[in-house]
Amino acid sequence: MTTVHGVALAALLDHPDWAEVAVLAPLPEPSPVVRAVSVVADLRSRPEQLPGHLLAVVVSGDRSDWRLDALLHRAAAAGARAVLLPTTEPLLRGSAALAARVRMPVLGSDAPLDAALAARALVAEGERYTAELVLRTTEACVRARAGVDGVLSAAGAVLGRPVALLDGSGSAVVGADLLDAPERAAVREAVGASAASARAAFRLELTGGAELLAHPVPTEQSDTRIWLAVRLPHRLPVESAAVAAALSVAAAVTGQQLSVRRLAVERDARSRASLLGELLHTPGEISTSTRRRALDAGWRLDGWHIGVQLDAGPDVDAVALRPDLVAALAEQGLDPVVVEQGDGWSVWTTVLREPEAAEIEAHAAAVRRAQRRLAPAVPTSVGVGRAHAGPLGLARTLGEAGEAARLAASRVPSGRFLHVDRLGLGQMLLAWTRTDTFQPAARSLLAPLQGQPGDLLQILTTYLDAESSVTETAAVLGIHRNTVATRVRRIQELLDIDLADPDERLALHLACRTTWTPQPAEEW
Repeated sequence: MTTVHGVALAALLDHPDWAEVAVLAPLPEPSPVVRAVSVVADLRSRPEQLPGHLLAVVVSGDRSDWRLDALLHRAAAAGARAVLLPTTEPLLRGSAALAARVRMPVLGSDAPLDAALAARALVAEGERYTAELVLRTTEACVRARAGVDGVLSAAGAVLGRPVALLDGSGSAVVGADLLDAPERAAVREAVGASAASARAAFRLELTGGAELLAHPVPTEQSDTRIWLAVRLPHRLPVESAAVAAALSVAAAVTGQQLSVRRLAVERDARSRASLLGELLHTPGEISTSTRRRALDAGWRLDGWHIGVQLDAGPDVDAVALRPDLVAALAEQGLDPVVVEQGDGWSVWTTVLREPEAAEIEAHAAAVRRAQRRLAPAVPTSVGVGRAHAGPLGLARTLGEAGEAARLAASRVPSGRFLHVDRLGLGQMLLAWTRTDTFQPAARSLLAPLQGQPGDLLQILTTYLDAESSVTETAAVLGIHRNTVATRVRRIQELLDIDLADPDERLALHLACRTTWTPQPAEEW
């Protein structure tokens, strides 16, 4: 048998097996500690030695009978820590006063024997309690449906506690948020950054006597750091040991469900990439089978397509992060097709009629906002193609978007974003800016900005790339719009130019393009 030094009565009252137990006479402070459970038939019983016991009366009696007061006296004299009565009706005033005088907590339950047996299991029968909880958790998790969410719901129902999947930051990936900000910081410290810590269970003491139990979820990805966790409101040793054991089972089933889901997601990703490859590399008419596959996938080949390419780099898991991209686009009112391609995603929107220029600009602006929304998790270089019609048009717009994304990778001032409609003649002029005759003139024009505080050359370049938008410049650079406005005015004073003049603005833009080179990030 497990040796238990006692369980605080307050912890018992917070346990789900005691959810129906009512407090009829309040607990003194600190909470009494229960070390054993004794059961008597009715109020006429005469217990003699009850040191540290919970005394449970299992048969109802007359509440107005003097025997209740006599039992409270005898229980206190015998060293009992609390009395459990077979009713939840309030105590009479005299009995309540007596309980307070002898410092005897009085509890009530409509099923006192069940409550007594549950308390006995938690106080003195740890191995049996653990075995039963592990068995019930295993059966519930194996039978669960609806993937990981179903497993967490089933485990939570058995444990009677909220269950969540936590990542290395302590944030809930699936399930309820169990922790506040300081507690999440404690989780980050506990799990550390080592590979070994990602595969180890841990226990944290939380505020108010609560504790967090967490067990690692086995995954096929070595860099995945995720734990199945339960928050317990009190440190109840038998429950803690049993829940830790049950978590190990639930974590194994969760890992299995994650693997199944990952295989399904990867299969879908390969199918999407294969279908897009056929569309992009078919030189002539699209075959009937390819059209059928596109129909089954919900892709519209006819109509006008606007392509977008997002390049994220070789270290990014495009399959796993696809839902984040879809969510970021949806926040901007976009519902495009998203296909994992190499180190990023090919994305396109299809409309029935040819979109007007304003509609295309609005679409590009929405994509740019989505890029910024996604940036904390996945920095990207983004290119947006022009609108083209039909299946062949889809290949053209995605091809343009891919080229624009590659150019955008070097356009730090513009937020690594490029819309093909802004290229054309501008790209020819940009080529001219790289000649030996233009570059000395450009450096001379911008010389007054050199050495000035606030990196005025970067401010100017970004401001012109953003079509003279103070708000857009501030968003790209991550500084306040008032700071941008102040420095733009300073630039105009130093250069003695008017940025409202389109000719002067064009000359400056070209000069910036040949002069400015990205610098390491600085504190603004």
